[in-house]
Amino acid sequence: MGKYVIRRIGQMVVVLFGATLILFACLFVLPGDPVGSLGGDKARDPAVVQELRERYGLDKPLAVQYGNYVTNLVKGDLGEDYTQRREVTEVLGPKLQNTAKLALAAIVIDVVLGMLAGLVAALFRYSFWDVLVTLLTTLAIGFPSFVIGAILQSTFAVKLGWFPLISDGSFNSMIMPAVTLAIIDAALVARLMRGTMLEVLRADYVKTAVAKGLPRRTVLFKHVMRNSIIPVVTYIGISFGGLLGGALITEAIFNWDGIGYALVTAIQQQNNPIIVGVVTYGVAVFVVLNLLVDLLYAVLDPRIRLN
Repeated sequence: MGKYVIRRIGQMVVVLFGATLILFACLFVLPGDPVGSLGGDKARDPAVVQELRERYGLDKPLAVQYGNYVTNLVKGDLGEDYTQRREVTEVLGPKLQNTAKLALAAIVIDVVLGMLAGLVAALFRYSFWDVLVTLLTTLAIGFPSFVIGAILQSTFAVKLGWFPLISDGSFNSMIMPAVTLAIIDAALVARLMRGTMLEVLRADYVKTAVAKGLPRRTVLFKHVMRNSIIPVVTYIGISFGGLLGGALITEAIFNWDGIGYALVTAIQQQNNPIIVGVVTYGVAVFVVLNLLVDLLYAVLDPRIRLN
């Protein structure tokens, strides 16, 4: 186990630096000049432009800029925000907290609602409840998140007035964006849970457990649920990584002050330090969660060994 973790951490480092290198290359070839957001009206003055380029290292080749970024990254320095003249870590800190709260709320709804619906559909296969779950999940998957968000805003904020139209960081204003993020994932979890449970229910070891006279509850939770949940854990881990990486569209729709909304704003302003900082954080979250999911496999299923 220890060797496996060490090897995966080494792979994480390679993936992290590879992703940032690709991002740097993409930013380098994009049209436009970030000096415009740095200098404002003064950016028309060649002397000011040259001074800003030298100050932020924009006059250096891409390889040198990337090398400086990696050196600073190892020290925990993500650079300086072009627009606010503040450290990127200081700017993104509160936004990371907001995104984490929203992601946690969404994943709780996702897991509880999705797994419960999938469990009911599998246990009552071809019944009214199975048909209802299949119909609702199909409808949920067919709607884009921005459409779901617009429907929730129109219904529960504008018409009923239960929730604020624009998020202000409070718990009440977090409910609609969290539900918007959770609906599609919950539908996918329900479909995945139903399929894997039906497959496990037909397995020989489940039939043997029933033939031995084990209580239905023991068979369901100790044998069926434990083995059915492994593919679900994989999907939830990836989904949670995406949520922690910032839900761009949802945060923009509800004006939620998270890193997804910050990334959209930074792209519009060509604020490269914020863009690179958000992407670096997102890649780190993904690789860490993938490692945790792999380790969780061995806990859920003793047959799995991490070699």
